[in-house]
Amino acid sequence: MTGIDLALEAFHFLRPLWLLALLPIAALWWSVRRGATRSPPRQTGIAPHLRAALTVGGEGRLRIIPIDGAALAMALLCLGAAGPTWSRQPDPFVAQSAALVVALKVTPSMEAPDIAPSRLERAKQKIRDLLDLRAGARTALVAYAGTAHVVVPMTEDPGVMLPYLEGLAPPVMPEAGNRAALALTLAQGLLAGQEGPGAVLFVADALDPADAAALEEAGSAMVLTMLPAGQGDAGLDRLSGVPVLPVTPDPADVVRIDRMLDAAQARAALENSELPWRDRGAWFAWPAALLTLLWFRRGWTMRWIVLAALALCLPANRADAGGIADWFFTPDQQGRLAFERNDFSGAAEAFTDPLWRGYALYRAGQYEAAVEVLSRVETADAAFIKGMAHMKSRGYRDGVRAFETALSRDPDHAAAAQNLAVAKEIVEYIERAREQSDTGEEQGIGADEIVFDNEAKRGAETQIEAAEEGKGEGMLTAEAWMNTVDTRTGDFLRSRFLLETLSGGDVDAGAPE
Repeated sequence: MTGIDLALEAFHFLRPLWLLALLPIAALWWSVRRGATRSPPRQTGIAPHLRAALTVGGEGRLRIIPIDGAALAMALLCLGAAGPTWSRQPDPFVAQSAALVVALKVTPSMEAPDIAPSRLERAKQKIRDLLDLRAGARTALVAYAGTAHVVVPMTEDPGVMLPYLEGLAPPVMPEAGNRAALALTLAQGLLAGQEGPGAVLFVADALDPADAAALEEAGSAMVLTMLPAGQGDAGLDRLSGVPVLPVTPDPADVVRIDRMLDAAQARAALENSELPWRDRGAWFAWPAALLTLLWFRRGWTMRWIVLAALALCLPANRADAGGIADWFFTPDQQGRLAFERNDFSGAAEAFTDPLWRGYALYRAGQYEAAVEVLSRVETADAAFIKGMAHMKSRGYRDGVRAFETALSRDPDHAAAAQNLAVAKEIVEYIERAREQSDTGEEQGIGADEIVFDNEAKRGAETQIEAAEEGKGEGMLTAEAWMNTVDTRTGDFLRSRFLLETLSGGDVDAGAPE
């Protein structure tokens, strides 16, 4: 179902009783128009050529008269007052895009050059285009052949996925095959930990007929086929309830996938009864205002209509849509418009509400500024966003404190409880690593050092000192050591996939979220 179909299905009026005002408007329009268009009595005693010269307008006059524009303006205002709506207000604390797991088939058949430069390379291009289109959305990557592996877990940063995507090639896969069902199981596991709707996109040139039933039962799968036009596959042809999209030379296929994900997100929002409906009545106010410009025409002034228009405008809610001037919208309304356009920096400058301003700063990546602003708000949501800002800036202990504050203000805050557990695990891991690396040796402090938080006083304060140039072989910094490692992404993936296969899939995915 497309977004338009979903909007038509959800369309209704918030204040339907205002539609009753259309009846007297229609009666008024009919009464005035009938009197204005009634043919005047035919004059006798005047020569026809003189009567034609003295008649203004002729027989075709009064086709459009002032009451037509006035009645239409009143009808539009009446519809706006009734509160038309077809969508809900977005939840600012929930991701606005559906989660997606991309399952890429990595087999020798995907290296066929019938889709230039090859099926696999074109598939990677399509995935990159989709990541660009879904900037900031939660996306994961799974590769499969005879085995299936999580290449990158759920992440909102597409830059994390790109090097791993480039390293995928048939030689990195431990076993040959075409087991899409295994990839589906991994993808469903990744989606299980996400809030809101999610989908699995298979990018493949063929499907084992034995796996078709699993994709049909999943209910959230779709397939982008990497096949030339006119070429089919027995397994893909078995899919009847799963959208199968052919690859296109332009971005049309990727745009269609993004729209399907947006429709799934919109349906989930419609089913959330806790979210208020978005009043779209302001959309009818603008054409009504344009119609009033006709009143400046001579003969079109109807002063009495102003009172009726004001009466219809009074009960309507204030608009929060489209505008560019302070004359019409408050700073918070302008901030909300910028926020919905993903202009988070602009939204942060416009907002005066500290909670929304802090959240916009967080989404813009200005974590320290977000923490400063949110410190003034004593709500559970403010503490939760503050904790997320600390986590993004690697202030894990401060994140723990912020999540604990959120739970003290709202014990039922599920997101704060979940992230508190994650933050505590990170702190425990850092402290455990410190204890294991404690050698008891005295280290001086050089120009380049890495000092980790040790608030719990576990282990020793360890500094990694860089050797000064020309003074022998001192200890390398972490960055200098990493620069000496000459390992391609494909080699890393091949080693990790092989270890996962041998150990039954218990090896950590190794990619940051």
